[in-house]
Amino acid sequence: MTVGGDLYQFGPFRLDPEAGILYRGAEPTMLGQRAVALLRRLLENAGVPVSKDALVEAAWGGLAVADNNLTVQIAALRRVLAEADAESWIETLPRRGYRYVGPAVVTNAPDASAAARATSAPALPDKPSVAVLPFSNLSGDPEQEYFADGMVDDIITGLARINWLFVIARNSTFTYKGRAVDVKQVGRELGVRYVLEGSVRKAGGSVRVTGQMIDASTGTHVWAERYDRSSDNIFAIQDEIALSAVGAIAPSVRKAEIERVRRKRPDSLDAYDLVLRAQPDVDSGMPEQVTRALALLERAIALEPAYALAHGNAAMCHHCLFLRAGLQEVNRAASIRHARSAIVHGQDDALALTWAGFSIGMDAHDRAAAFAALEAALAISPSSALTYILGSVILGWGGEAERAIEWSEQGIRLSPFDSWAWAAFDAQAMSHLLRGRYDEACRAAYKSVQANPAHSITYVQLAAALAKLGRLDEARAAAARVLELQPAFRYSRQFAGVNCAPELAEALGGALRDAGLPE
Repeated sequence: MTVGGDLYQFGPFRLDPEAGILYRGAEPTMLGQRAVALLRRLLENAGVPVSKDALVEAAWGGLAVADNNLTVQIAALRRVLAEADAESWIETLPRRGYRYVGPAVVTNAPDASAAARATSAPALPDKPSVAVLPFSNLSGDPEQEYFADGMVDDIITGLARINWLFVIARNSTFTYKGRAVDVKQVGRELGVRYVLEGSVRKAGGSVRVTGQMIDASTGTHVWAERYDRSSDNIFAIQDEIALSAVGAIAPSVRKAEIERVRRKRPDSLDAYDLVLRAQPDVDSGMPEQVTRALALLERAIALEPAYALAHGNAAMCHHCLFLRAGLQEVNRAASIRHARSAIVHGQDDALALTWAGFSIGMDAHDRAAAFAALEAALAISPSSALTYILGSVILGWGGEAERAIEWSEQGIRLSPFDSWAWAAFDAQAMSHLLRGRYDEACRAAYKSVQANPAHSITYVQLAAALAKLGRLDEARAAAARVLELQPAFRYSRQFAGVNCAPELAEALGGALRDAGLPE
């Protein structure tokens, strides 16, 4: 899904302008920034002539360029479209310009309806609170009640380990067992913002579990999933599905909470609200945004000096500034300082320990201490997807390819749409590349770019993988995107900053040199 932009579907193609990727079915092709701008302008004016001046303005921003520059870019676009015999879809209008004359163009804009619905929500409690109702047994077999009830017990236990959630005890929620209920009424009666309900159907050798979490004040869905499994080992399935459900629910609730806080007046924010409001900018991983987040986090720490999660997020912000804003020692030191504060004050906070462990591993270059923090986080919350994802990044840069892939896959399995999923794909891309699996590296890198098209390092991995595959034009387009997002990027300095394993630095360095990135 494109972050903050439209997708253009035409014939078998789909253009993601923000990521700079043109898909033919599921097959991606990296386009340069100017090719993207030209194609986008033509698609937006489908069937209508677009003048040469308008196209130059779109692609070069008013710079004076020779006519053949536009001709070369249009020819390159036609070569890409020729793979589907579609090169004639861009028509030349002599002395006038060009026109798109292919199949109808469908534009998919981001859905703002969820935000609109949320805006109309009544005032809610400040603390995120959840009630897990007994799951319905749809098997027609009373013997399966134990399985459904055990599933709910495991989910309640898993959610209760997340210290920023208030979870209603089983004894209260099981009073609703066997009753047809209105989740809005349940929310009012139990005083909770979110209600999780579900069902279990076991038939023959398979079991299907469905779950959905609803904002009890508005009736809107926060999360929904279906799990189909073989019922060979019913207790193992129970544990697996409960773990997966908790891992997916936690980030979904946090996203809903962030949307709630965005609607509050800035002068009414407490420390918890300030951290939530900062979170999307922390997740971006890029200097301008994390600088904005730090201002909020510093306010939170001023209000609550021992707030572990605020320190953990601040550590991540300084880590991003260190790596992507000049490798200044002051940022590295601040990252480590905040990480240590998060560990001291966050012994019961899996998320704070995760942020802290990542900064200790990446910036203090102490991977043993990092994994002590990450393993402590998993002991508190075994379903913490972010712990596995950030751990996979440390492992990837450390050259532990197979373990990095294992951790990244576990993180994605727990939270497939996590806001940090791009980092897991990054870890996979560098690990596959280290092992010489260049096609797999390229696929993982494309997933990373698609998940976070505004992050420079996603394009670093893509440029390297494309170069290894000999697709140098695309590799150079990805490299150009790196420098557009992070003009001061130098791969040797990046490798030193993260203490990159020598064998990975050698593999990546040669590929990035071929892609045209400066050393």
